[in-house]
Amino acid sequence: MSKIALGVGASHSTLMNTNWESVADVPAALRFRQGLEEAATVIAAARPDAVVVIGSNHFRGFFLDLMPAITIGVAEVAGAGEAGTPGGPLPVDTDLARHIVDSLVADEFDVAFSLRLQVDHGITHSLQYLVPNLDVPIVPVVLNMFAPPLPTLRRCHSLGAAIRRAVDADGTGKRVVVIASGGLSHRLPWPKWFETFSDDDRFLVKAWLNGRQSWREYEVRRRHIIQSAEPDINQAFDRRFLDLLSAGRLGELAEYTNDQVEAEAGNGGQEIRSWIAMAAAVGPSQGRTLAYAPLPQWLTGMAVALVEPRPTAASADPDWS
Repeated sequence: MSKIALGVGASHSTLMNTNWESVADVPAALRFRQGLEEAATVIAAARPDAVVVIGSNHFRGFFLDLMPAITIGVAEVAGAGEAGTPGGPLPVDTDLARHIVDSLVADEFDVAFSLRLQVDHGITHSLQYLVPNLDVPIVPVVLNMFAPPLPTLRRCHSLGAAIRRAVDADGTGKRVVVIASGGLSHRLPWPKWFETFSDDDRFLVKAWLNGRQSWREYEVRRRHIIQSAEPDINQAFDRRFLDLLSAGRLGELAEYTNDQVEAEAGNGGQEIRSWIAMAAAVGPSQGRTLAYAPLPQWLTGMAVALVEPRPTAASADPDWS
């Protein structure tokens, strides 16, 4: 049977690559980079045969003409390559991806699948820093976190538990690491698609609807809108979130409504879905925060954390420790 050996959560921001110079002398930013490097070392030491990476879509792979709640890439997966993130083909564990899709359907999840999936930094940023050689096959799980209606946090927690059951039922004896990409608190200057109040709002919704074949045409103005935003980071929310993760109690946040998340953590804080799903996939666990850096220069509360399964009699084999 296959087994999830480790979970990792890591925040992302396209400004990590393009605006590093703005924080190069900020100690918290340096600690965040060190946290990523430490997490990458731990992942390498876990010797994964596959990485399930759970992240978001920023309208460079999915658009408002069709927006599934949950999508898994099962064959060709390519990075969009925006803002210095990995572009082009990514290695995929097709057998494990298909098995997870089949298992989720049997578990009564209406999950979408794609044989030709494009992912953006919601998936690739974590791979860029945590699996830098891109030499481990992945199973990308893309959650809708920005185009309401969003799957509830409770549904994302149930999804993670179902992924754990799928991996446990896989008979190939693989070691699997689950990576959550996104968060923590931040507010993007993005409208809800059904509420537009400014020219920028209307431009963004047009880009999100019409960008499937031409998303790069919208990139310059999109990035200008992002870089002009005022930071909105809730450190108290972020620290409570990380404390719950460390205590193995992140599932408590599954009762939060989408409105509560947005009020406390911003619309970008909806990306905590990936962390909640990851923690549920690991199962009974203990977490450890490697770094937390509230970086207004990147608009985001940036964190890196490890989530390790609690040892049980059934998992006493040192190979899984």
